[in-house]
Amino acid sequence: MASLSRILWADDEIDLLRPHILFLESRGYQVTSVTNGADALEQVRRRACDLVLLDEQMPGMGGLETLQAIKDIRADMPVVMITKSEEECIMEEALGGKISDYLTKPVNPSQVLLTCKRILDGRRIEAEKASQNYLQSFGGITAALMNPLDHAEWVDLYQRLIRYDVELDADEGVRQVFEDQVQEANRSFCKYVEKAYPTWIAAVDRAPDAVRPTLSHEVIPQWVLPEMGKNRPVIFFVIDCMRWDQWLEFERLLAPLFHMQKDYHFSLLPTATPYSRNSIFSGLLPRDLAKRYPRIWAEGEDDEHSRNRNEEQFLNEQLERRHIKARVRYDKLIGTKDGRDFQASVHDLLQSDLSAVVVNFVDILAHSRSDSAVLKEIAPDERAYRALTRTWFEHSWLFQAFQQLASTDCTLVITTDHGAIRSLHETKVVGDRETSTALRYKYGRNLKCDERHAVFVKDPETFGLPAEVRNTNFIIAKEDYYFVYPTNYNHYVNKYRDTMQHGGISLEEMILPVITLRPRAGT
Repeated sequence: MASLSRILWADDEIDLLRPHILFLESRGYQVTSVTNGADALEQVRRRACDLVLLDEQMPGMGGLETLQAIKDIRADMPVVMITKSEEECIMEEALGGKISDYLTKPVNPSQVLLTCKRILDGRRIEAEKASQNYLQSFGGITAALMNPLDHAEWVDLYQRLIRYDVELDADEGVRQVFEDQVQEANRSFCKYVEKAYPTWIAAVDRAPDAVRPTLSHEVIPQWVLPEMGKNRPVIFFVIDCMRWDQWLEFERLLAPLFHMQKDYHFSLLPTATPYSRNSIFSGLLPRDLAKRYPRIWAEGEDDEHSRNRNEEQFLNEQLERRHIKARVRYDKLIGTKDGRDFQASVHDLLQSDLSAVVVNFVDILAHSRSDSAVLKEIAPDERAYRALTRTWFEHSWLFQAFQQLASTDCTLVITTDHGAIRSLHETKVVGDRETSTALRYKYGRNLKCDERHAVFVKDPETFGLPAEVRNTNFIIAKEDYYFVYPTNYNHYVNKYRDTMQHGGISLEEMILPVITLRPRAGT
């Protein structure tokens, strides 16, 4: 019951609307009535209402003039225009004034009530319904986690969890139940991956018809190359570190512009750029990439100027191995200037058969949140982090580029190399000074940590990984754990807790969208 919501109704024939007012009041609303625009403005100035029902045809100051004056006083004030006129020009003029709804006389009480509820109580009602739906599904999700799931069932379950995560509002009790269940889901998912992953890798060479997910190195042959035979330019975007929930925010803005085909792939392990993204462009498992390019692999993985700088070469040589001749373009967009220059000349992509575009901003955002107290304050949890990503994209050069491409005859394929997870739990690791430095995975000799918190890869080849020197093995963090050495332990625990990291095993890092977009304007 919206007992505190106050409605202002401005109509020069307000006496005829008395039954409507009584009906609203019987539903818990406080209704103030006035007969002209000047009195309506006075009530708005006194902040005496939450919603205005405004007659369009009043003597003196008309409804449209009153609407503009209301917005000058309180731009956020929701206004419902009520009129006898059905002329389209009136509707457009009202809509241009940023009204919340438009009703045509005669209106009935139930119609007015529904409009008021939607505007004043819609968010609360939707939140309550979302909480109710989730709690009703809680038992079913728990039961599913107790049974063996295949990779497709894991994707379905993860998408259900994402949907609830997006829909659930700030009900802290329900949110806590949900977050506990996500943690349990990740725990079960890690057990599944630890057991299933070596069989997927073995099947790559020995059993091509085996039931398994598409992996990073198969993205281009699975989704990009088939589009190249359709006589239109193909633009392949790899948005570094984009999680599926972040894609949903992008999708809301892109859906009016494109027809969408949605698929998924699983990131290779470790879920880190030197492994997963290089595999996307090379079409090779990391162990095979290291064998084919030993000099490049030996350069290490410290930054964008080492192991990740050869993606254009990898892509061209993958096409050569598949005997595909094409005009190929490659762009890596790291900074804002790169992005703006790209957007300004985006139509140049249409001159190539295949354009590959790596977008690093989402990854930069994840790392910046880890390093910046201000960003961590702005995005303290998953919902806020998702909202921050959406705000960037909505005002970004990338969205502008997509809008421009939506008016052309091309095909876009969008994916990512890995996701990221908030690292909330630390686990001790012991290794020699040659051990790699990443927080969610490490390779070296004589690595030790709590086996409950990591997958030990004693034979790297069974995970499709290179055994760079004898007795090298990997450890890959499970769930939301991150590795910390005993030296200065408390300092590094506090430094890296609640930072966005990748490289480990989690739903957020491994299950990734592959979206094929075709402009609606071209159909």
